[in-house]
Order: sequence, then structure tokens, then C-alpha cells
Amino acid sequence: MNLLETPIEYLKGVGPQRGDLLRKELSIYKYIDLLNLFPNRYIDRTRYYKINELQNSNSEVQIIGKIVHIKTIEQGKGKSRLVATFIDDTGQMELVWFQGQKWIRDSIKINIPYVIFGKVTQFGPIFNMAHPEMEFLEEHKASLRSAMQPVYPSTEKLANKGISNKVINKMMQQLFVETQALFSENLPDYLLDELKLLPKNAALFNIHFPKSQDLLAKAQFRLKFEELFFIQLQLITKNLIRKHKIKGVPFEKVGVNFTNFYNNHLPFELTTAQKRVLKEIRNDLGSNAQMNRLLQGDVGSGKTIVALMCMLLAKDNGFQSCLMAPTEILANQHFNGISELALQLNLNIKLLTGSTKTAERKEIHEALEKGTLDLLIGTHALLEDKVQFQKLGLAIIDEQHRFGVEQRSKLWQKAQIPPHVLVMTATPIPRTLAMSLYGDLDISVIDELPPGRKPIQTVHRYDANRLNVWKFLKEEIAKGRQIYIVYPLIQESEKMDYKDLMDGYESISRDFPLPHYSISIVHGKMKPADKEEEMRRFAAGKTNIMVATTVIEVGVNIPNASVMVIESAERFGLSQLHQLRGRVGRGAKQSYCILMTSHKLSNDSKIRMETMVRTNDGFEISEVDLKLRGPGDIMGKQQSGVLNLQIADLVKDKDILQLARHHAIKLLKEDAPMEHPKHAKLREAFIEMSKKKTIWNYIS
Repeated sequence: MNLLETPIEYLKGVGPQRGDLLRKELSIYKYIDLLNLFPNRYIDRTRYYKINELQNSNSEVQIIGKIVHIKTIEQGKGKSRLVATFIDDTGQMELVWFQGQKWIRDSIKINIPYVIFGKVTQFGPIFNMAHPEMEFLEEHKASLRSAMQPVYPSTEKLANKGISNKVINKMMQQLFVETQALFSENLPDYLLDELKLLPKNAALFNIHFPKSQDLLAKAQFRLKFEELFFIQLQLITKNLIRKHKIKGVPFEKVGVNFTNFYNNHLPFELTTAQKRVLKEIRNDLGSNAQMNRLLQGDVGSGKTIVALMCMLLAKDNGFQSCLMAPTEILANQHFNGISELALQLNLNIKLLTGSTKTAERKEIHEALEKGTLDLLIGTHALLEDKVQFQKLGLAIIDEQHRFGVEQRSKLWQKAQIPPHVLVMTATPIPRTLAMSLYGDLDISVIDELPPGRKPIQTVHRYDANRLNVWKFLKEEIAKGRQIYIVYPLIQESEKMDYKDLMDGYESISRDFPLPHYSISIVHGKMKPADKEEEMRRFAAGKTNIMVATTVIEVGVNIPNASVMVIESAERFGLSQLHQLRGRVGRGAKQSYCILMTSHKLSNDSKIRMETMVRTNDGFEISEVDLKLRGPGDIMGKQQSGVLNLQIADLVKDKDILQLARHHAIKLLKEDAPMEHPKHAKLREAFIEMSKKKTIWNYIS
């Protein structure tokens, strides 16, 4: 049996009670789990500071010097502190004790060299260290303490039950003694050579007991690379298996519908990015494999036209298509947009949502089964069992994060051979996250806006400037433009949010009175029909201002709306701010986004405001967002547990991720089943990993 699979309580110094705590608090069940408990940080005892080098950084330092003077200072109320003057050849500082003063006073030797260690704080010009660890310099030189001391993740409960960092450190030493640090290598030799990676044994030893900063960095690199490499192997293998196993319907010809539209009816020249993406999609559709592609493009980058052209390819090859959107408003919008684009083409396009009348539904169902209906656009209604296609060849899903995997598979079942799937999203997912989460989807990105679009001007204003902002709004309305004013919605405090919205609405009504101005309002407490009605009035230009909580959904297209005011902008995340800003700037007119905040802003809020003002690039924004919030929050709760990374960090280690992906692709191209003798160790580790219930269960 593999020694690393031994239950943790059998490790000397652990036992049943501690074993139980380690299981509950840190999910450490076996030796291997303890081995993979990597330190959060290290205390560097390799360096000795001089007093004149100290900074007020709250970090732990060690200094060599001697105590020249010691005194007790009364603090009143019967309390006192012990203060010693500590000097080296560059200056002096104070050491302070609040407890154990008598014992310390008796044991301290004056004018004898000590090594002191602890956190330094600054009061005025003088530095001090409270309750330092102290050792005579002679003894310090003789002791064999590891120079970089690991600090392990812990919990309050563990600390209270006496499992301190020292104790975990002891357990770790014991683990290395019992296993003799013989850990099997799982990467092929040629990869270790090419990337100059530390062997597995050395890497694990130096992550827990680093001999130097340099070895620590090498150990971290090796282990991060390994972790990300195995994740990429899994994802890419999955993608290859799918392409190999799941045959798609080849769209062999580019026919009359596609060429007619491309040559005669394109409303504007396609951008380079759109052309590139279309080429990627056409390659997929022409191969024998089933397409599974994620199309990312910022709001307004022209995903719809790409979708339509894919549908025309399907039609040219004798197949039907469907497009599924998360809300009725969006489905309607796709239907209107696509019908308008396809006006000159002889296409039969229908819309199916919850509001479709029964008689019309019946017609749709019949036309679908006969094959006379080319393209069906709709909401979840498309998934009903009654909806049967004669020949479904392409399924397009908009804003996929709103649909579960089950819903996607329902679409699959509507055809004998699974249809090609194109997933579209306007939520820019940072490349690093996309590579990790959707590594089994092929990814296309439209990263430029169509010509003639003016970038939205974004400004940040404090509440004190409100009068000027209102004046600007009145000028815009006088030009015939429309305005959004959005209030944050934070579920926990619905009452408060509702009150904010209503207070805001009242003061706006006072400042923009009838009959000159008219105002719509949309919030979560309204009935869906009333919301739709208010949105319709605004879209028709009957009202100038739309006051809303964040329910104005992704993709609502009102070209005449040119200003987006976001109230309490500090309460929104970056990607939310970016999504909201994308509601304006849909027409040819210059549009504006005004971020209103209070004067009290946290550092993160400041970074968010500065980023929004600086750039309109959704991908750049999503990268900053990822740095601020970490991967969990961006993917939403259901996805955050997905990448239980033990040592790698998607934000900081994206270069390593790209390197790992590059080598995984290269290896699988050369030897996909990993059967070559040089991949024997790798294959074994890969199979072992695939058995474990980890990340793979979550990735669709």
C-alpha cells in the first residue's frame, strides 16, 4: 500500500483527537493531504536587519544588538510596562513587555549580544518591538533552525485546541521522517529538463523547509506548474474525446443564403475580429466533429450578425437552427434584430416565448416538424417536449451562465446527431479563467467594436457635484436624448434598497417635473407585465428618464439612450458597472456614463472607479476584477468551488497557466493516450487523479 494513503491519526504525534480536528478543520484525512497543506507565507530568518534599515511595514524582522538600559514605566491604574533600550552600530530602538516583567527583568543580561525577532512598530521617530523572541547570539549560531520558517493555514479552533503553527510544523517534519521523503515523480523527464523543474522530492521538501529564497521560488514554480498542467491535460483530453467520439453534422457547403447575405445585405463591413471568428466557426462546422464553441464579445461588438451567418450556413446545408435567450425582452430583441437583418432573404423565422398565443404555437410546432421553419428564436419555451425539429443542426445559446448543463443537453436531444453548439456571452471572462473553466470549449473572441461607434465617455463624480450632473442631464434631454439612472440592489437589505430607489425617484421627480419631463421606474417588486410596459414606454421614447434598480437586463437595446448615471457606484462590482455602462452607446451619438459615489471610498472602490474611467475594454476590466475579487466571486457561487487549487493562483500565475496549457497541448498532439514509455509515470498519475472526485465533476 502507498504510505501516503495512511490515515492521518497514525502519524506519530497526531492520534485520534487531533486527527479528528485536522479532518474537520482542514480536510486532512491522509498523509498525502498533510503533505499538500502548503504554507501561506514564510518568516525569513535568513536576513539580519540593521536598526537604521527598519521600516513601518508591520513585518517580522531579526536584529543583532545589545541591551544597554532597562526601566519600568508606570501606566496608571496599577499597570506598568518594561522598556529596554536596544542598540546596534547604526542606531537604537525599544523593546517592550507588558507581561512577565519580573522574570524578564531578572533574566536579561546587559551588554551581551542578542538576536531579537518580532514585529516592529513605529511611534514617532523611534521603533519598538513588543515581546520579542530573544536568543544569545552564541546560542543562535549553534542552533539549526530552518532559515525560512513556514506559516501554515489554520483556524481559530485549531489554535484554541493547541494545534499551533509549531505543532503543524512538527507533524510535517515527522511526515518527512516516516516517508523518508520518497515521493514518486509524475512528470516526464524531458519536461523536467526542458523547463529546468526541480524533481518532485526536492520541490516538496523545499516548499515546507526551504533552504533559501531561491529554492523556495523553484519549488513553488514546479508545484504550480504541475497542478495547472494536470488540469489542462484533463480539460483538453475531454475536448479531444468529445471531438473524437461525438460526430457532428458536417456543413460542407457555403451556399446561396450565406453568399447572398455576405455580398449584398451586410449593413456594414465586418470587423477583422468578426471575420476571424467566422473563419474559426466555419472550420468547426466543416469538420466531422460537433462544434462546441464559446463566443465572447463585449456589449455591441456584433455577436448577433455572426450568429445569423452561422444560421445561414445551417440553412445552406439543409438544417434548422434555434437561438435561446434567458429573458423575453432579449428573445424579442434578437427576433427583431435578426428579422430586420434577414429581410431580403427568403427565411422563415419565428419567435416562441411564454407569451406566444396557443394558435400561433400550434403553427410553429407544425412548421418545425415539416421543416418549413428555418429558424426559431425563443426563451426556455424552446426546451418543451412539444417543440420538435425536423432537422436541427445548430443551437445558439445567449448568456450561457443563465442556463444549466441539463438545459443544454435538452437541446441536444432534439436531434438524432447532436447539433453544433455556439454559446454567446457579453460577460468578458478573463482568458486565464476561461482557459481553466471552459477549457473543454473552444473559445472565440470578438475584441473590437464596429466602426462608427464612439467610445462611451466615463466620469466619476462625488455626491457634492450633483447639481452640475443634473444640469448636464437637462442639456442632454433638451437634445432629445434619454437617460438611465440606476440604483444598486443588494438582496440582504431589500427594504433599504427600495427606500433608496423611492427617495431617489421622488427627488428626481421634483428636479425633473412634469409636463417637461416624464419618468419611468422599474424595480424588482413590480409585476413582470408592468416592468415590460415601463420598458416599452421608455423604448418608444414616451419617457425621458428610466429610474431603475439593476433589473435593466443585459442586452436591452435603446439607441436613443445616451447617458447612464449609476448611483452609489461604489456598491457595484467592476463587471456589473461595465455591463450597465454597455446599456448606452448603442447609437451613433456620443454617450456618457456618470459614476456617482460618496466621498468615503475604500481602496478597492477607488481602483474600480479609476479603471472604469480609464478603459472601455471589457477584457482589461475583467482582469482587474479578477485581481480584486478572486476567481470565486466572478464565476458566481455555483462555480467558485470548482478550482480547488492547492498552490496555484489563477490571477498571479497566469503565465504558468499558459505555459502548462502549451505543454499539455503539445504532449497530447504527440501522444494523446500517453502510451509512450516516457509518459508511463504521467499516465499513472493522470489515471489516479481522474478517479478522485475533484474539479472534473463541476466542469460542464
